[in-house]
Amino acid sequence: MLKTLSHASVRSSAAQGTRLLQTHLCTVHTDTATSPHTSSSLPPHLLHPREETDSTETPETRAPLSKYRHYNFHPSNTPDSPEFGTNQHISIDEELKLKLKSVVAQFNAPIRYAFAYGSGVFQQKGYDLKKQPTVDFIFGVSHPEHWHALNMQQNPHHYSSVRLLGSHAIGLLQEKVGAGVYFNPYVQMNGMMIKYGVVSIDTLCSDLIDWDTLYLAGRMHKPVKILRDDPRVRLANQVNLTEAVRVALLTMPEKFSDQALFERIAGISYVGDFRMIIGENPNKVQNIVHAQMEAFHRLYRGLLDDLPNLTVLGNDQYQQNQNPRFRGLMVQKLPKTLYEKVLYLHRHETSQSNAILAHDKIELYQQIAASPNIGSYIDRALRDTISHTAITQSLKGIATAGPLRTSRYMKEKLSKWWSAKQ
Repeated sequence: MLKTLSHASVRSSAAQGTRLLQTHLCTVHTDTATSPHTSSSLPPHLLHPREETDSTETPETRAPLSKYRHYNFHPSNTPDSPEFGTNQHISIDEELKLKLKSVVAQFNAPIRYAFAYGSGVFQQKGYDLKKQPTVDFIFGVSHPEHWHALNMQQNPHHYSSVRLLGSHAIGLLQEKVGAGVYFNPYVQMNGMMIKYGVVSIDTLCSDLIDWDTLYLAGRMHKPVKILRDDPRVRLANQVNLTEAVRVALLTMPEKFSDQALFERIAGISYVGDFRMIIGENPNKVQNIVHAQMEAFHRLYRGLLDDLPNLTVLGNDQYQQNQNPRFRGLMVQKLPKTLYEKVLYLHRHETSQSNAILAHDKIELYQQIAASPNIGSYIDRALRDTISHTAITQSLKGIATAGPLRTSRYMKEKLSKWWSAKQ
């Protein structure tokens, strides 16, 4: 039986959501040392997107919202703006968009959030335009076990022999192994070859905010085509995009180009992924960014404009303020999983070098940010987060796809990899 929210709990969630956005989008305007590494629920206007705008104005949320207005944040970053999160919606060919939406509409099992991604949706440099690549989808659902039960009734041919174990086993396999995603590859729909992954909304939002595995959060650092939106995911992904900018800036020099920044952001999810050694085009990150610069600008322009420690120099060049306070605040607001690993590495490093570890939180954040090893900390933390999940998710794919589909997938990946190396 589905759980319902009481009026009081909705109000509580609304306040928590506004505080979450204040924490992540107003980083550089606060001096608080409160730990940001907690997940929250929905902001007010996202809970009731069609209600009157005064639903956002409560005694608890009025002050945070006033802070947004005072700093003249970009509308796509302002929680009570009707434009909030519109940067996530990337334009594609209208005919293709309708075709993709019709695929989602054919599923009887309820899909709360859906997006399409990859070379089948967005052009990538180096790909043969005459070939029709597989179109990749992600479906966010409320109850995976129930969803698979309904989908196996409608589309049993989408599944491998694992379906014989029943929806309960499939739900457990999805949730407990790998990144919490269950893929059905090589499915023919609407004259297209598609692959779709199913993930619970809870798992998706947790990964977007805390970077538990970065499997989907990293995918959404790059342009995707949202086909069915969900307010909770929109909030979580705006936080995710902000975190990606923050991580990139901590590892970038004082001056850099927009392309270098976007390549760093796009490459976050590939750090430690074994498929980048064998199975993926080694130029994948550059190919994605080169062909999608306009989409990357739409995705991140508002976020970059709202950072007071970032200056546009012209000719697509940026300069960031290296003030310890700004950089310390960026460390403070790192995603929970990444922050904990970076902190562990810094403590170990200071212990090994007999250095003094700062005890005050703000001083500790600034000490980490000023460390010459900050780039190494972040890359090692990313590698530790991503590598294990990439392997377990790939092993799970062998079972969920079946041996024939798996061998076909591996053959195609190896062919792309080998072609790129020639």
